[in-house]
Amino acid sequence: MHKESAALTKSRYIANKVPEVTIFFWLIKVLCTTVGETFADFLNTNLNLGLTNTTYVVGAILIVVLAAQFYVKRYIPTIYWLAVVLVSIVGTLITDNLTDNFGVSLETTTVVFAVVLAIVFAAWYASERTLSIHSIVTPRREAFYWLAILFTFALGTAAGDLVSEKFSLGYFVATGIFAGLIAVIAVAWRLGLNEVLSFWAIYILTRPLGASIGDSLAQSKDDGGLGLGTVATSFIFLGAILVLVIYLTTTRVDVTENVVGDSEINAALDSEDLEKH
Repeated sequence: MHKESAALTKSRYIANKVPEVTIFFWLIKVLCTTVGETFADFLNTNLNLGLTNTTYVVGAILIVVLAAQFYVKRYIPTIYWLAVVLVSIVGTLITDNLTDNFGVSLETTTVVFAVVLAIVFAAWYASERTLSIHSIVTPRREAFYWLAILFTFALGTAAGDLVSEKFSLGYFVATGIFAGLIAVIAVAWRLGLNEVLSFWAIYILTRPLGASIGDSLAQSKDDGGLGLGTVATSFIFLGAILVLVIYLTTTRVDVTENVVGDSEINAALDSEDLEKH
């Protein structure tokens, strides 16, 4: 086998810190993005914490959970998906703070976060020569991964609000638009579009999709929603996430199994060859 191919194949099985991209991955991702929208509103409005205090509280919890995620040596569903839920909420709060507290327009936040995300991807690729989530096997790659995820949520929040509210298209129309875009990219992926590009494009679009779904369920009928409220919507989706995470923890169907011993893993993580590939 070619040296590069061998290194990539080996890195695929060395304690990858993220789950396999299965139907469960996308289901929980959309559920997390919906919770990010509705639970942020629940904490901010229903519990009267306000945007600033909500940001501090959730941000502090996120730091603790991310520390646990970096500490563990392999993918653990409960820790990983809790981190995603919290990143989703924080990403929403970043955009909401900019628009509500500082008066930054949704057009501006959408453009700024798109540029920032592009910079993160450029720095990640320049450093690691890959953006594949199948190679999150070093702390540096994991740091790039979570930073990219944070800004996909912030960008998705801004883009979703821009389409559904600023352009006055409504939550259901916005849901259809983003679902349609995801379907087009998924088909293109099946037809040969670059796997990494397709993955990240869909990952970004699931954020405004989930936000639009959350708003369409939670917002009042006068505002174009179904009127379920943020409390009911948040806990329905959190319950669904919990059920799926318990299933994944039990079955391990989304876990990339190690095929080498711990000593070999440590040696591989220290190798220059793995860092380059």
